[in-house]
Amino acid sequence: MSINWYPGHMKKTESLLKEQLQLVDLVLELLDARIPYSSSNPKLANLLQHKKRIVVLNKVDLADEHMNKLWQVYFQQQGLEVIQVNATRSGINRLVQESVDKVFKEKAAQLKARGRNSRPARVMVVGIPNVGKSTLINQLAGKGSAKTGDKPGVTRGKQWIRVHDRIELLDTPGILWPKFEDAATGIRLAQTGAIRDEIVDQQELAWNLLQTLQTHYPLLLESRYGGDVTQPLIDYIDSIGQARGCLLKAGEIDYQRIARILLEEFRSGKLGRITLEKPLDEVTA
Repeated sequence: MSINWYPGHMKKTESLLKEQLQLVDLVLELLDARIPYSSSNPKLANLLQHKKRIVVLNKVDLADEHMNKLWQVYFQQQGLEVIQVNATRSGINRLVQESVDKVFKEKAAQLKARGRNSRPARVMVVGIPNVGKSTLINQLAGKGSAKTGDKPGVTRGKQWIRVHDRIELLDTPGILWPKFEDAATGIRLAQTGAIRDEIVDQQELAWNLLQTLQTHYPLLLESRYGGDVTQPLIDYIDSIGQARGCLLKAGEIDYQRIARILLEEFRSGKLGRITLEKPLDEVTA
């Protein structure tokens, strides 16, 4: 499957990031904990230049708990501050505040040494579409501070949001890149919902996901759908169709319906806690 999706507003966002970076002290980069590699924009490192960065692994409640720990260690070994969150839950303010205070400490000391008055840390929030940026901001600053939605690309413009006297947030639209480094990146982004379902082949996405789960999470599949997880892919798809009653009038398997079920139950966490990528470098936690 070849996926190449780069709406015009995303190119404008890239220019916006370059313009606004000079106004901020540090960057919160939200990643989807299920796909930390694929949800990290490869252009971002160059755009950020020398800005301090905090990696926020979001949706950790949907991701494999052990893999969350490995990813945290992986980013920490790169010298980055890392926090794990579920942006839909309350109680994340303290985690974010502590990390921002830690990273901003050096800059605050520099301002004080130059005789400047203390001010809030100016923080830019970045991430690909549908990674949970607006939801995180709403948790930090209160409901309604940033528009949220279930479909990728809801946020369109920039806005400053005063959290309290210690943080000001700059929200930016999610951005993707003109073409993906490899086909797997585009597939994983689509599987997690970062790319609109209307422009991708749902069955191909679902069967690719099912193959991955047969290899890495067979017990979760067996628990959810039953059947012999080790059988060939098409046979297992048919067994899911029979078990779920996904049948057409002629008694044939409704493959499109099975694909929708698989993707929805993966994205919602009904299948269990699943991570589709692991750090390439070997780490221990």
